[in-house]
Amino acid sequence: MQLQVPWLKPAAWGVVVGAAGAMIIGFSWLGWTLGSTAERMASERTTAAVVVALTPSCVASFMQQPSAAAKLAELQKIDSWKRREFIEAGGWATSRGDKAPNSGVANACAEELAKTKT
Repeated sequence: MQLQVPWLKPAAWGVVVGAAGAMIIGFSWLGWTLGSTAERMASERTTAAVVVALTPSCVASFMQQPSAAAKLAELQKIDSWKRREFIEAGGWATSRGDKAPNSGVANACAEELAKTKT
């Protein structure tokens, strides 16, 4: 005995096409993301927030040194792609308790200092 249901095959195809359509619309228009994408986005936002929070401290510690004007003039003479290394070498982008400087903070600090008038 064979079950004859004429609507079963079109209904199954409707479910498959509907599921595929829902996924396409959800991921492209409704903002659905995978867990790995959400983690990457959260990590990027965290890093950006740290840079924004620590950049003023870097600029302030640079400007509070005794020879700030001479160092600032020296920084502004350096090529733009080497300014980060100058800030890192000076230790201004290293937070308390850290052993290594934060390169994002060093970049942002160098950009802020480059805008400063000597």
